[in-house]
Amino acid sequence: MKKLYQVFAGAVSLAMAAVMGVVTYYSTALPDHFYVAAGAAAEGISIGTALEIQGEIQPISAENGTASLTVLGGIAVKQVDVQFVDREMVIPCGYPFGIKMFTEGVVVVGLTDVEENGIFRNPAQEAGIRVGDVLTELDGQPVSLNEDVAAIITSSGGREISYTLKRKNQTLTGTLQPIRADSGEYKAGIWVRDSSAGIGTMTYYDPSTMIFAGLGHAVCDVDTGETLPLGKGEIVDVTITSVEKGISGQPGSLQGSFEGSRLAGFMAVNSETGVYGQLTSLPVSTLKPVPIAMKQEVREGAAQIYTTISGRTPQCYDIVIESMNLSSTAKTKSMVIRVTDPELLEATGGILQGMSGSPILQDGKLVGAVTHVFVNDQTRGYGIFAENMQETASSLEIRSAA
Repeated sequence: MKKLYQVFAGAVSLAMAAVMGVVTYYSTALPDHFYVAAGAAAEGISIGTALEIQGEIQPISAENGTASLTVLGGIAVKQVDVQFVDREMVIPCGYPFGIKMFTEGVVVVGLTDVEENGIFRNPAQEAGIRVGDVLTELDGQPVSLNEDVAAIITSSGGREISYTLKRKNQTLTGTLQPIRADSGEYKAGIWVRDSSAGIGTMTYYDPSTMIFAGLGHAVCDVDTGETLPLGKGEIVDVTITSVEKGISGQPGSLQGSFEGSRLAGFMAVNSETGVYGQLTSLPVSTLKPVPIAMKQEVREGAAQIYTTISGRTPQCYDIVIESMNLSSTAKTKSMVIRVTDPELLEATGGILQGMSGSPILQDGKLVGAVTHVFVNDQTRGYGIFAENMQETASSLEIRSAA
């Protein structure tokens, strides 16, 4: 009897430890704040994770409330804040677009030694400049083009010149002294980039404001990996001309061509969650407006993506949402998705570079967009919650086309 009691007590202890582990995990993994559609407080919060999370909402005002999240039929997980918002209606896209952007300042993409009288030095490095820095002023003059930097350094005559740069969230100043290379020119040992161009997929647009959202991640410098600071940018129409299938360890890509010089819109933001701006004309779309899902409304299971693998016409393909990460720190990797559609797998092998931004729909709502492909398994990749993109889009200040 004593032995039976010990076994029973041990089983209870293990069960309690497992429950505590579940509670600890979800209390950390779940965010402290949720958006809920206005008028839906009575429905509470229901999160379709492996173990369903429930939460009854207690309104505080017309705009805010709180909810106590529980798991396993009533075990408390955490208290969260709730903000009531209007349900946004947008038109999903899935068609390709071309990006032409000029940076705000110039990005330092490389440092190289300069030979002076047989001695190799790097003036930029000696001045404290690093790869990834964004030069905004040189010798008291704003710089936005590669040619600006070259002209100032070449004409310096070797005198000390001032600089201002941005590094992460800091603004730094200093002085730089170019040296006369053995070629006779004054150089600073610095390589810079002032622009970028590429192809992505538009996620959605708001027909009432013409605001668009695309990519689901930032446009980054190919050498430094840093987000390019947007000075000005345009989007243009693109036609997909071919598909380059990937292999394990080497993702494939969509190949396309920019369609003439017709402007499709202006870029206003290049951020962690994507690129945003304003269209100059309404795109041709066969899809009707759909609501944007709150992140807690997304569930594991069947979904669809709209993407273009030939020409300019998006097609619908089946995928599965395998898992979700509701943490506020996982903005562009909110979910793991897997392509299951035989037609798409046959044509592309799965997810390709250039598909970033392809809208993900589930249960009649826009739930997210494709953002990344797994390098070693191109049938799988990451997606971003549509809610995360809409947070950026809703705060957008549209620039004048001038």
